[in-house]
Amino acid sequence: MAAPAAAAAHHYHFEVEMTCGGCSGAVNRVLGKMEGIQKYTADHNTKMVDVYADEGVAYETVLEKIKKTGKAVTKGEKDGVDAAV
Repeated sequence: MAAPAAAAAHHYHFEVEMTCGGCSGAVNRVLGKMEGIQKYTADHNTKMVDVYADEGVAYETVLEKIKKTGKAVTKGEKDGVDAAV
């Protein structure tokens, strides 16, 4: 039997200006290519992005990847604490 996956070391939460499925799809694509991301969701209806990441994945790295999609990040949280965007 395989060992269960380790719990994510970090939970990053972002509010992102997304207006359609294409917007959330773009965010999902960049997050899906990142190493050390265990789980992620991007929902254009709620404008929320949640990322569960390994210890070695910095909040700032995830933030920059999301910003590179051209979507504005209006709020961020790092492990439940407000963080700069």
